[in-house]
Amino acid sequence: MKVLVYTAPARGHLFPTMPILLELQRRGHEVVIRTIGAEVDGLRALGFTADPVDPAIDDVELADFKEHNPLASLKAGVANFIARGELQIPDVQQAIADEQPDLMLVDVLCWGAAAVAEASGLPWASIQHSPTPLPAPEVPPFGPGLRPMTGALGRLRNRLLTPLTLGMLERVALPGTNALRARVGVTPLRDVVDMFTRPPVTLYLTSRALEYPRAKWPESFVFTGTLNWDPAREAPSWLAELTRPVALVTTSSEFQDDGVLVRTALDALAGEDLDVVATMPAGVEGGAVPGNAHVAEFVPHSLLLPTSAVAVTHGGFGATQKALAAGVPVVVVPFGRDQAEVGRRVQATGAGVMLSPKRLTPDRLREVALEAITLKPAAVELAAKMAAEGGAPLAADRLEALHGRSAAGR
Repeated sequence: MKVLVYTAPARGHLFPTMPILLELQRRGHEVVIRTIGAEVDGLRALGFTADPVDPAIDDVELADFKEHNPLASLKAGVANFIARGELQIPDVQQAIADEQPDLMLVDVLCWGAAAVAEASGLPWASIQHSPTPLPAPEVPPFGPGLRPMTGALGRLRNRLLTPLTLGMLERVALPGTNALRARVGVTPLRDVVDMFTRPPVTLYLTSRALEYPRAKWPESFVFTGTLNWDPAREAPSWLAELTRPVALVTTSSEFQDDGVLVRTALDALAGEDLDVVATMPAGVEGGAVPGNAHVAEFVPHSLLLPTSAVAVTHGGFGATQKALAAGVPVVVVPFGRDQAEVGRRVQATGAGVMLSPKRLTPDRLREVALEAITLKPAAVELAAKMAAEGGAPLAADRLEALHGRSAAGR
């Protein structure tokens, strides 16, 4: 089986997908990847056929962080995804023509690529790296990071507010998405539920233990659990000199102007008996660094988490789940996008704390970081539950079954 994989040009989308691709490769399948250009050489060294997505896609900078209210931020983010989607259409069409794959695996945020995959007639699956907006009576309305509420009052709140939050997403996202789909001749999406259940299979890269309980999930959703992978990189020389518990601080791999999180954390934890390591994958900012801290664009978190006492994150699903899967409690400071939803899920498990960026001060961050460190037992318990999902082997099984059903139907 030859699998064509297409991801957004971001390490935070590629890296969690890698365990699945390595499992497919181990089983003898041919894996062809279109992804972020900076990682192409490393993928080729692993034996994959890899090429960058059209560089013009990478040039479409996400601008949602420049807005100051949720609706404007949503509109800006959707506009960026649509602009990328328009470029993805010819990019994926060319990739299919060049590679003649048997199956496609497409990043959930690559809306143009998904439309082409559906139009191609090939079996295809979606990779979902972020909390799903799929509604349910038991689940808080997606978007603002509302606390879960049980009982009749909670269901009433969810029933009243869900049409407002999802309705806003539908009004903003569906017209442009359906315009992309019309370009390649596939039927329009009806609503958000249709948007996230149209793929025959969705590999949901999380665990039920980190999701709000609901009575029913779509049959197409496959919980893989947290999938963690880091590229082989030489460890920085200073890493061996760290002798104290680590406070890992990380910002988004898609720039959102969240560098204030690192600056505040360096200040907040400068006097604590911790080694602070901050990674800024979208670009390191200058500034003074305390004696107990190191700042780098990239350090494999797998080298840091075994000795970490706490992780302070922006709420990116990948970085947050990687810490929790290692049994490390988390402080989530959400700056936008789906990060409040991530933070609220973490808080609901008891394995971490969410802090509003409006309350982000050195004193307050120090307080919640020290509080989070005491939640280690809950984080270890959550990690054991997350490890019980099927992982990359389950994902590969479902992709093989999807291909098998398609081949049998021909």
